[in-house]
Amino acid sequence: MSIVAQTDSKLPYYEIPEHSETYTAGTVVGRAIDGLGFRFYWATEGLSATDLDFKLNTEMRSPLELMTHIHGLSAILRDAALKVPHVNETLKRPLTYSELRAQTLNNLKTASDILKEANDLKPFDMIFKSPKGERTVPFWNAINGPIEDSVWHCGQIVTIRRMSGNPINPNINHFSGTVRE
Repeated sequence: MSIVAQTDSKLPYYEIPEHSETYTAGTVVGRAIDGLGFRFYWATEGLSATDLDFKLNTEMRSPLELMTHIHGLSAILRDAALKVPHVNETLKRPLTYSELRAQTLNNLKTASDILKEANDLKPFDMIFKSPKGERTVPFWNAINGPIEDSVWHCGQIVTIRRMSGNPINPNINHFSGTVRE
């Protein structure tokens, strides 16, 4: 497992991008995804192998398992933004910590960038494809589903890493989406 100890400046969401000058359905949802990306970036920044596997009990997910789940949710958002059916990704090999983190952040950035350009979110309904067929779910469910579920899980990662002895950077300002130097 590859561990990145320092900040990777090539990844999106070290800070939240500048906000739009206008409020539309797309800019608001895009900003929510940006907030998620910022939280995911810092919740997962500099995790050690011990942090990634840490569990308080056998029934809870480890940070690595939570990251994998958030990755899947980010793929649903990306596919909705791209207007392509989402096929549950069966990974041929487990992703490393760095790959999982980078793909998740890039999925979120892709979704945010596309959705910010939209005035109407109706064309971005989620389409789930399986061997049994396709199922379309209104984009409304992306808000209370993949977006909010991912924010929830970022908070779990932050709590677990604090309990394993590796709290997040204290210079993070979630309100402004910036990092105090």
